[in-house]
Amino acid sequence: MIDLAVAIVIFALLLYKPARYKPRDIAPAGNNQKEISQYLTNILLPQLYNGAQLQEPFDLVIIQNGINETIARYKWPMESNGVIISAPTVLFVPESIVLMGMANIKGVDLVVTVEARPGLDEEGLLNLRVEKVKIGAMNITPIARLLAKRMYAERLATIPIDTENLRTKIAASLLNGEPFEPILNIKDIFDNGDTELRVEKITITQEKLTIRLVPVS
Repeated sequence: MIDLAVAIVIFALLLYKPARYKPRDIAPAGNNQKEISQYLTNILLPQLYNGAQLQEPFDLVIIQNGINETIARYKWPMESNGVIISAPTVLFVPESIVLMGMANIKGVDLVVTVEARPGLDEEGLLNLRVEKVKIGAMNITPIARLLAKRMYAERLATIPIDTENLRTKIAASLLNGEPFEPILNIKDIFDNGDTELRVEKITITQEKLTIRLVPVS
């Protein structure tokens, strides 16, 4: 009887849907294609490009509502290793970034929450520290860290990876806790320009992420 009660409690915790999980639903455009986010094309990218042209330190401000509009317009759901991922949403809360999404595992829908606290160390290296991982209301952080490290090690051992690529560095930081030099090359985003920008400071407040960027001389 006790074992059954424990199983019921665990099942209920796993199926729990957090009240703050409110994914944004955007209807697809014509031809079953998603429209490009106007926040991305009209606000965020111009803000980055214009700031880089000044050759002076500037703040890149990312609004929670805008970034969720951008994410919602990607092609969802996505499948990885038999897990169907859909309806992701991002929350900016003081000092942390919270990513939530629906994971369908063998027909069961579970809300997965990942909380990260990005920060710069004394050497100016950026670490995207994952502080907490939850399924429903159940904290699985220790297990998730072990699995992430194993997945990262297996990927390095089996697939040729450019360790200098920014996306690879971000993945290594999230999965393996590896800090990296936070330098962004404008050429990687736009067709012209070769300005390099360094992340000097990250400030996260309610619904807003502010990144202080400094040109690299």
